[in-house]
Amino acid sequence: MKSINSINQLNKSDFLSIFGNIFEKTEWIAEKVFDLKPFKSNDDLFSKMINKYENCDKEQILIILNSHPELAVEKKLTKDSNNEQKGANLNECTLEEYNEFKKLNIEYKRKFGFPFIIAVKGKNKNEILNNFKKRIQNDVNIEFIEAKNQVKKIASFRFNDILSI
Repeated sequence: MKSINSINQLNKSDFLSIFGNIFEKTEWIAEKVFDLKPFKSNDDLFSKMINKYENCDKEQILIILNSHPELAVEKKLTKDSNNEQKGANLNECTLEEYNEFKKLNIEYKRKFGFPFIIAVKGKNKNEILNNFKKRIQNDVNIEFIEAKNQVKKIASFRFNDILSI
């Protein structure tokens, strides 16, 4: 586990290489949080990251949401997304499942303007597909809030994974 003292000793480059993808392809959050050192604890560090995210305006949130990959069909994934999707066996879809994900991804993005986002850790393909089918029925405002919350869950999983290394 990374101690807060060792985290506080990191230079900016090392800090960003470790924490830069807590929010998918959104290194600028970690960059702004780096300037808030020293951190009192790991919880303080994560709280500051969440606070930066929570204080983004709607346009910034949409950029963050759109930096997430489409589930099961996206080919260019960050290391984190690749591991998360593999963990849910999204890389082992049958042709039928793949086509269903592809269709849902298109419909969802057309309706909401960003990809379907769910913290897949601990979930299987069926749970994810069922959640996808349910959430695509949501109102745009409800789904925006849900996607925003899912990004926080993903960030929490990633942060905890980093600390457990």
